[in-house]
Amino acid sequence: MKNKDELNIMPRKFETQAINDEILEKLSLKNRNKWLNLNLQTILTEKQFEFLKRVQSFAEQVEEENNFTHAVDEDIYQFMPIFGKEGYISRGHKFDEIDMGYGDEYGLVYDMLRCLAVDFFDPQFNMSIGATTLCINPVAEHHENMDIRLKILKELVTGQAIGCILITEPERGSDATHMLTTCGENEDGSLTVNGTKIYNTNAPKSQYAVCYATTEKNDWKGMAQLLIDTSWDGWNCERAGIPWVPKLWLGKEELKDLVVPKEYILGGPGQGRTNLFEGLLTERLGIAYEDIAQSWGALAHAAIYSSLRKQFKNPIIKFQGVGFTLTDFWAKTANLFQAILKFCENYDSKYEKYKGEIPTAINRSMAVQASQLKYSASKLTERCCYEMANLMGGAGVCDNTLVHDLLGVSRIQEIVGGTRQIQQYIMTGGLRAIYKML
Repeated sequence: MKNKDELNIMPRKFETQAINDEILEKLSLKNRNKWLNLNLQTILTEKQFEFLKRVQSFAEQVEEENNFTHAVDEDIYQFMPIFGKEGYISRGHKFDEIDMGYGDEYGLVYDMLRCLAVDFFDPQFNMSIGATTLCINPVAEHHENMDIRLKILKELVTGQAIGCILITEPERGSDATHMLTTCGENEDGSLTVNGTKIYNTNAPKSQYAVCYATTEKNDWKGMAQLLIDTSWDGWNCERAGIPWVPKLWLGKEELKDLVVPKEYILGGPGQGRTNLFEGLLTERLGIAYEDIAQSWGALAHAAIYSSLRKQFKNPIIKFQGVGFTLTDFWAKTANLFQAILKFCENYDSKYEKYKGEIPTAINRSMAVQASQLKYSASKLTERCCYEMANLMGGAGVCDNTLVHDLLGVSRIQEIVGGTRQIQQYIMTGGLRAIYKML
């Protein structure tokens, strides 16, 4: 066994060391990435694999050079400009209009691979990126080459600014078609917003928010899509504490006579609902591949730990209660990963074929498929993260590893992401639509 000074222990900050030095060394980001790559090297194309390894190497370098510990009290938002500078906040669009220089390394496939590497680095940080992406996408689709919108888009994509999306309300949940937040029309073309939003990831830390409001309460026909600068008068935000994700800042926003200038209106009254639903497909996929990244992360921890932790003089992976459970979730995760990857490849192909204007019928069909994947991925990761923590015993729930982070994030995404029942409701609509075509 190596001496303590010879061990390359991952930089974790914890209250008390509960896992021995040798196991902590094997659970380093570098080793977990290596474990993942051994699983994916025959699944990904050479170009995809090289991109994944590039993001992984960057994350390893960032962790080492900055001595990031991923402790409970560490500020994950400090990572945003570091990863944004390298173009690792969002790869969903090409972003030529803001000179990101992605070449052909953009689209759902590359964003999924970026997400996978970043999630291994820090799951809560990766979730914060997902929330910023929900702010990025509407601006990317509706900037109309206006200088102020392009400026904001660049700040968000490069991590110089943090973003959020405001849909959920205390009395409506995520039912976007019956919201109570209103927007009154003014003579100069601006809109005055009043209402309350809640559980919006990143909101207390955000410089920008994309908000949905309607001219009449409970009436989606007057819905507008608005870009808000959080420094404006009328923005009042406080943190809504979510103990499962202590490093993430979710908010409750009181919008009081907040005036949104005309140039910040991405979709005026009547257009907001169309804008909202056009982005749902990619947003569902975004959560699906965040979920599958969490499953891979939990598996990496448990597979490595159970190969080292001994009971009765044998690695615990040899016992059926551990090894069989591990392989069950390993198979499920690998298979679902390939399904999500295939969907992403298919979507990217159609996006290119139709020059970003995918026909409505095809888009609707793919939206239902995206719901299927989001539903399956959220259910899988919630169980996978829990079962992997369970296999590791106390080591899986203490603060020595990122498994506890994975436990919290996987649960939050299934609940706050509007993932289970609403996706089933959407899928029943898809089944009815298929029946009508018979």
